[in-house]
Amino acid sequence: MSERWQAMGWGPIANQVKKASTMAMFTGCGTAVVTPFTAAGAIDDTALRRLVRRQIEGGIHFLVPCGTTGESPTLTQAERRYVVERVVEESAGRVPVLAGAGGYNTQEAIEAGETMARAGASGLLSVTPYYNKPTPEGLYRHFRAIAEHTHLPIVLYNVPGRTGCNLDVSTLVRLTAIPNIVGVKEASGNMTQMCEVCREVPADFVVLSGDDALTLPLMAVGGRGIISVAANEAPGPMVDMVDAAVHGDFAAARTLHQRLLPLMMVNFVESNPIPVKSALASMGLIEEVYRLPLVPPKPESRARIVRVLEDLGLIERAVATTMS
Repeated sequence: MSERWQAMGWGPIANQVKKASTMAMFTGCGTAVVTPFTAAGAIDDTALRRLVRRQIEGGIHFLVPCGTTGESPTLTQAERRYVVERVVEESAGRVPVLAGAGGYNTQEAIEAGETMARAGASGLLSVTPYYNKPTPEGLYRHFRAIAEHTHLPIVLYNVPGRTGCNLDVSTLVRLTAIPNIVGVKEASGNMTQMCEVCREVPADFVVLSGDDALTLPLMAVGGRGIISVAANEAPGPMVDMVDAAVHGDFAAARTLHQRLLPLMMVNFVESNPIPVKSALASMGLIEEVYRLPLVPPKPESRARIVRVLEDLGLIERAVATTMS
């Protein structure tokens, strides 16, 4: 925990947390990094590098650029490669980089994986195909084909609420037999399924939460961490929460979870990543620029986001003034 986070009031809790001495790749707290844009709509290189440095200073365990939080569907392949190259360059080997490379077109997903490998990624995050709703056998063959065309480790991403396609437990278990498929980001929101996943997969297979608010429940039954949206705003506290759970200190983890829960919730007051980008802009870290079809949040949503940031000390509380 840096002096900066302690100065913001996180120190007394954080100081009780033992830091993990060793972390396996893609375990712990990873950040689903937003993609900052300039006012003209281009990739904001300066802001992107600033975000990466801030994440590493906050103790983050790994970075996840070009996922859906990074608005990857709106990025060209050249832009996705550019973003990953900048993240790899700025992180300079200090943390692994798990790059988004998935989609509903298997051949394009294979090509995206090859692009991310050339960009220097440490691994690939591959979402289930959206819209076309493949059968379990189709899912298996899709991910097997991607794995056969890359040397990089792959973390699968199950988020049926967004894709309309659920990676069921039996299909996931089949996929764990493929050597370079090493983990899953589980964002089904179905705790029974998540518990079953942790029970059925091999012990060395990494199960990560895809939902900040469900991180602790999942870790209690065998999960290994989180790919986090909230870590964009509060990397240090999110890392400390996960580290506490790793070491079995669920009392400290619960305290941090309860304090961070309003942030975890407000990040989804509108479609992700609208709220988190609005928050980061309020914190002075990025320009508030989205690519269509995403648009800025409604005024009432923005007000909720600002209140949460103020309550957590992430921005200064506005001082009300009255006319005399």
